[in-house]
Amino acid sequence: HGPVVLALGWACWKTYVGRSETNWTRCKSLGIIGNAFCVSSAHEEALPVLKVYLALIRRYWPHEEGGILVVQTNLGICLNDLGRHDEALVLERAIYAKEVALRGVTHRKTILSGSNVANTLLTLKLFDEANTLLHDQLLPVARRSLGANHRLTLSLSHNLSANLQFDPESTRDDLLEAETILQDVAQRRRRVFGPAHPGTRGAEDSLSHVRAQLAHA
Repeated sequence: HGPVVLALGWACWKTYVGRSETNWTRCKSLGIIGNAFCVSSAHEEALPVLKVYLALIRRYWPHEEGGILVVQTNLGICLNDLGRHDEALVLERAIYAKEVALRGVTHRKTILSGSNVANTLLTLKLFDEANTLLHDQLLPVARRSLGANHRLTLSLSHNLSANLQFDPESTRDDLLEAETILQDVAQRRRRVFGPAHPGTRGAEDSLSHVRAQLAHA
């Protein structure tokens, strides 16, 4: 649906572009076209638009802290999609710290922003830091505040298992821990979301992969 979203985004921007830059609707339409570029995988085009959008909100609506964090999150996603993972990580760390200060560690949005940090750490192969963030900080809070069956908690567990699987320093015991985690994730996903759900299939594929690793360990 990328072309349709992009066409709608352009239509929205053209409707309001003639208004003053202090007009909130004009500003929001800029965000819509930026996000439309992202959905259409036009990340090079999206990045400068999102930067302008962020600058406008900061200039005229600095009290919109939640909105600023949303735009920054979209910028981080865009940077990651462009392969600029180091830049994304700097931004994602700042977002996570702000979410902690603004909402507290148990809020879903805070946990989600921490998950974004963990994902980028994994991409950059910073396994020790990713393990500490996932195992010691995010997962205990997610299980307590969201519940073990929540999709975000399950995603964090899956990422922890991936960290254990792909860290070149991992031991056989680490792989066994990854297998145990994935067994639990796959079981919960089958029960909550059904066997045909992409997340369930992904967990089962990962479980098969770690078992293959153990067979050759």
